[in-house]
Order: sequence, then C-alpha cells, then structure tokens
Amino acid sequence: MKTILFGLLTLLSSLSMAQAQEKAEIKFETTSHDFGTFAENEAVVTYVFKFTNVGDAPLVIHQAVASCGCTVPEYTAEPVLPGKGGEVKVTYNGKGRYPGHFKKTITLRTNATTEMMRLTIEGNMTK
Repeated sequence: MKTILFGLLTLLSSLSMAQAQEKAEIKFETTSHDFGTFAENEAVVTYVFKFTNVGDAPLVIHQAVASCGCTVPEYTAEPVLPGKGGEVKVTYNGKGRYPGHFKKTITLRTNATTEMMRLTIEGNMTK
C-alpha cells in the first residue's frame, strides 16, 4: 500500500514539474523596420511585425508601450497557441513633427521566456 501511494505521489510530482516547465517563446520575423524616406504630406506610416509562438505554452502579450506618443502599437490580444502566429501593428504619425530622421522603440511585455523585448522603427520624413 505504501509503495502504491509513493508511486502515485512520485508520478503526480513528475507531471506537475513537467507542466511547470512549459513556456511560451516569441520569435519575430524581424525586430526592426526602416520606413526609408517619406514626405511630410504623407506623414502616417504603418508596419506590421509578425511573430510565431515557438514555445509549448500559449503566448500572451500583456502590454506594448511606445517610446513616444507619435507611435501607436496594436497587438494580437488573445493568447497565441504554440505554433501559431500573431502580429504587432505599429503606426508612426509624423503630423506636427519636425521633418528629419526619427527612431522609436516599442517595448513588449509578455509571458514568454524573454518577458520583455523591443521592436524598433525608424525613417526619414522630408518636407
């Protein structure tokens, strides 16, 4: 009886440890984008960063914060299952900004192995 009880306890412990090791892992096609040169009269530009959950647990993006109010991130809000993909859409609005070179970052907070990561956009807005 003690042997059976010990065996069941060991099995349950092993299963819970294996389950606790499952983690989401986010992999982007690219983590930076250069818009190149664009005119001030077409000051709103957008890029979509695509990613895949290469881990073995659902991936959740908790937050996406831009380094400036001129940059707005939108992201896949529902959990992304292992092997599936999602996206982070980033829009830069240069209206009312001085022409010239810009470089902005978007910081993501996730439940992945790497909990925080940065995406970067840059470009050159001309008059």
